[in-house]
Amino acid sequence: MRRSPELLAPAGSPEALRAAVQNGADAVYLGWGSFNARRGAKNFSDGEFAEALIYCRLRGVRVFLTLNTLLTDQELPQALAAAAAACRLGVDAVLVQDWGLLDLLRRALPDLPLHASTQMSVFTSGGACEAGGDGCERVVIARECSAEDTAAIIQNCPAEIEVFAHGALCMCYSGQCAMSAVLGGRSGNRGRCAQPCRLPYGVNAPAGRDHPLSLKDNCLAGELGAMAKMGVSCVKLEGRMKRPEYVAVVTGIYARLLAEGRGPTAAESRDLDSAFSRSGFTDRYWRGTPGARMFGTRPESAPEPKKLFAAAKAAYEKGTSRTLQVDFTCTVRTGIPCALAAGDGGGHTVLVSGPVPEPARSRPLTAEELESRLRKTGGTAYACRQVSVTLDEGLSLPASAVNALRRDALAALTEERTRPPARRELPPPPPPENACEAGAPLWTVSAARLDQLSPALLELNPARVYVPLELLASLSALPEGETEWCASLPRVWRDRDEPQLKRWLVHARSLGVTGALAGNIGHLSLLRDSGLYIYGDFGLNVFNSRSLEYLRRKGLRSACVSFELRFSQIRDLRKPLPAEAIVYGRLPLMITENCLMKNSGSCSCGRPNVLRDRTGAAFPLLPAYGHRTEIQNDRPLWLADLGDYRRLGLQYARLRFTTERPEECPRIFRDYLEGAPARGEFTRGLYKRGVE
Repeated sequence: MRRSPELLAPAGSPEALRAAVQNGADAVYLGWGSFNARRGAKNFSDGEFAEALIYCRLRGVRVFLTLNTLLTDQELPQALAAAAAACRLGVDAVLVQDWGLLDLLRRALPDLPLHASTQMSVFTSGGACEAGGDGCERVVIARECSAEDTAAIIQNCPAEIEVFAHGALCMCYSGQCAMSAVLGGRSGNRGRCAQPCRLPYGVNAPAGRDHPLSLKDNCLAGELGAMAKMGVSCVKLEGRMKRPEYVAVVTGIYARLLAEGRGPTAAESRDLDSAFSRSGFTDRYWRGTPGARMFGTRPESAPEPKKLFAAAKAAYEKGTSRTLQVDFTCTVRTGIPCALAAGDGGGHTVLVSGPVPEPARSRPLTAEELESRLRKTGGTAYACRQVSVTLDEGLSLPASAVNALRRDALAALTEERTRPPARRELPPPPPPENACEAGAPLWTVSAARLDQLSPALLELNPARVYVPLELLASLSALPEGETEWCASLPRVWRDRDEPQLKRWLVHARSLGVTGALAGNIGHLSLLRDSGLYIYGDFGLNVFNSRSLEYLRRKGLRSACVSFELRFSQIRDLRKPLPAEAIVYGRLPLMITENCLMKNSGSCSCGRPNVLRDRTGAAFPLLPAYGHRTEIQNDRPLWLADLGDYRRLGLQYARLRFTTERPEECPRIFRDYLEGAPARGEFTRGLYKRGVE
């Protein structure tokens, strides 16, 4: 029986996989092919992947395949083919981020277990239940979740809950970071993150030696008992980009702690720190106390723990730490072929036969000799636990025949243990209909402040305006007009916030608000009974036509496509749901649990708070619901003079106002109506150049 929680270790290479297995991992996760969130890891070739599955299944270790990136329409068939091949080979589960791929796998490979990746940005019970209801047997929740958050999700969600317990932390919520993509064209959502968060920045100051985006590594080694009690199904270790020796050390320590039901000793804590840390560890997300003490960097002079790593490597290379107990039952009777049964004690038993024994000419075979020969399982994954012998007197059986019996029995047992399960493989569903492609798009406006929605702007008659829900709570009436008013829900919140959010939604509807902007899968459970139309925001990461179809069936009336798509990719999307795209504004680079202004102690009153990089670029910092921070790009997206976006089949084009003064907003709107060139520094975003 597998212990609880399951210990899941990273396997960025075949050697790291062996290191994880030999050090006690219950399961490993790995990348195969081009569609995983650690494309910079060595990952596995076709042959290595097949061998890895046999190696792990033989030893009772589960294998999870990561297909957790956003995919284009052209890539979905390749991803499905990879998942189908892995399914036939017996992979135990596939981790996914993309809604279109999730829906495709659920329909084409209905027996293949699916896990919701942390890239889905799930941090509430509603989000976990939504993913679970769509076929994910396990949900990997956000690293930012506290013990309280985790317990609430486990209590309310029937799906298994997996928690990251050790390793690197991202400053931004996973699946919501666009900094690497927008600044360098390398998308974290596509497995190519360049880790700009590890660089020096200054908050309301020039960049110097501070690293306000570089979090220390997480370490919850002392919290495993609490996780077990609350019902965490799986404890996950980060590190597919790390060397095998690191995997061996960390996996071995966590395996011992789980098996022995204790916290780490001082020596084990030192070994974890020596293996890798960024000036120590943090557990503050788990404790619900984020703050400035969570940050650190890896010193360039940090010594390699050569002795620790050498010992770890020597141990896992022997391959003897993870052996399987086998029981033999041998029958050698007069006149019939000898037979050997082998069983692993877990329900797998095989029977092989050999030659008919001959009468002994001199010394007959003894039970002791037969048992001694059968116990020689060296060089295999098996260790003999017990041997039962039935032997008639006066018989002879060559040692070579006994050895062949043992080899045949172990080979048959291996085949039995590693046989892939039978699973259905159905034809993929047809592509969605292109039913909602439009001509010139209608205008929508999102505002960060109420004063940006001035009468002068509303006179331009945008089809919709999106207003933060918490700002609508302060209003007693809406301006008259034909514009549809929509509530923009917080990008990040927790279960404990939902009663207040629901009260605000009731108030918003009483004002005449008719729609709501949902940027997270957890928003759907909040909005279904609100009486409001649901529109999808950019946080849902719509990257392909099947994602639009998935959201249409979820009841959404429109959805904003990812701003990491190129114009041509948006144009070629089949649009079963009216599509929207951001065509103006500062693109959101990060949404962070930590408040950057509070952490720095340099909150600037009366002028915008900014994050400055080494080039002097200033990235505005906007306060987000729950004392969080949203980092904006240093310059606005400007497409007014291109006109390309008008020919993409979009139903809506959004002007995103963040730092703009009230008088600037209608001017920018008019510039877009007229197709005017930009008046200052701007960017074309990723619509022309795309991402890796």
